[in-house]
Amino acid sequence: MQALETAAIAAAAVAAGGINAVVGSGTLITFPTLLAFGYPPVLANVSNTIGLVPGVLSAAYGYRAELKGQRSRLVKLGLASLLGGVVGAVLLLKLPADTFSSAVPVLILIACVLVLLQPRLQKWLARRDSPGRADGGIPLWAGVMGTGVYGGYFGAAQGVLLMGLFGTFLRDDLQRLNAVKNVLASIVNGVAAVLFIAVTSVDWTVAGVIAVGSTLGGLIGARVGRRLSPAVLRGLIVAVGVTAAVAVAV
Repeated sequence: MQALETAAIAAAAVAAGGINAVVGSGTLITFPTLLAFGYPPVLANVSNTIGLVPGVLSAAYGYRAELKGQRSRLVKLGLASLLGGVVGAVLLLKLPADTFSSAVPVLILIACVLVLLQPRLQKWLARRDSPGRADGGIPLWAGVMGTGVYGGYFGAAQGVLLMGLFGTFLRDDLQRLNAVKNVLASIVNGVAAVLFIAVTSVDWTVAGVIAVGSTLGGLIGARVGRRLSPAVLRGLIVAVGVTAAVAVAV
């Protein structure tokens, strides 16, 4: 890679790592950057997914304090993300590149609506006082798995989808839910990356540049995101989600 190309990809990776930590949708920065430099779509997606793994791991580490007391939730939902990530990665390798393109904007916009309605939904769930709602039950597990499928296939805005699901089915602090989101995104990206490394071509130079940049961005994003109020964080989630929907649709 030329120096200008390397610098541009690295800068995009730092921004993507920060956005993934706070909201999710960092792929919408790095993936178009790679396409702009002439990388084939599948190769760009694969290399980008692998490169972003260290970034989402650093974001999860940055939110480690908010993960305390959530082991059971992480194990249960982590299994759903693992299975979904495997399915999504296989679909990327087997199906035409535009298979999900029509559904993705709709899914993202639905997630944004769920995030906006989160306070009302949480109050409604609290009034119902159903014991099984603490972990979301089967509907949340299935939704997380579906998001994992989408994340393994492309990954842009899977954080927005997860936060929308959490706001609907879980009664908890938004920052604690954001910490869970980072762990689940790490699982999806990680399992997809392992599969991609095993069976398809990877541009390791690109993946390496993105890995370094996204790791730095993830640590910075976690420090900033943990200080945001729930209202501001919710606004950022919706703003990025709407932008993601428009970008994917176009």
